[in-house]
Amino acid sequence: MNINIEQTIKNLENNNIRCIFLNDSKNIFKVIDNLINDKSIVGIGGSKTLMDLGFVEYLRNRDLDFLDRYKENIDALELKQIFRKSFFADYYLTSSNAITEAGELFNIDGRGNRVAAMLYGPDQVIIVAGVNKIVKDVFEALERTKKIAAPLNAVRLNIKTPCAKTLACVDCKSDDRICRDYVLIKKPQKGRFTLILINENLGY
Repeated sequence: MNINIEQTIKNLENNNIRCIFLNDSKNIFKVIDNLINDKSIVGIGGSKTLMDLGFVEYLRNRDLDFLDRYKENIDALELKQIFRKSFFADYYLTSSNAITEAGELFNIDGRGNRVAAMLYGPDQVIIVAGVNKIVKDVFEALERTKKIAAPLNAVRLNIKTPCAKTLACVDCKSDDRICRDYVLIKKPQKGRFTLILINENLGY
């Protein structure tokens, strides 16, 4: 294991974030099987990592009350209700825009529902992230989000922001801006956070 990864894991653990390290993603659902009990209420945050790994189909096929934000023909009102119900979930699954070597989680949100659920509400927060999300400090976390995560997500979501065209943040004033809420989680409530860190490049 890379020394920086090993130290990051130690710092995450010291910051009350349980860390499970996987050499690859092939056994990710075996791990999730052991973390999430059947019949549980499960919410999910918007995440390229989770989408690429197949989490939506996995959750749909489990015996769960899955608050499915991706189901067909969902309208704005139902989506809003799902976001609100997620605060009462037993488990909330998401990724993180960046993880500092000091063991902090840095995220930027457009609606705020994802970071809000990470901060308070669901009993357990499970984060799945590749080692490409590890950065030196908060400054690098912000730079990573501005130069990689936000522009690529804007393109993926077909959002009409300047960064979707230039692939670089210009701190725009657009009504479609997806960088609205900036959250640094330094030391969450003990026993609530689990980070599954995968030794692959995943998501943005």
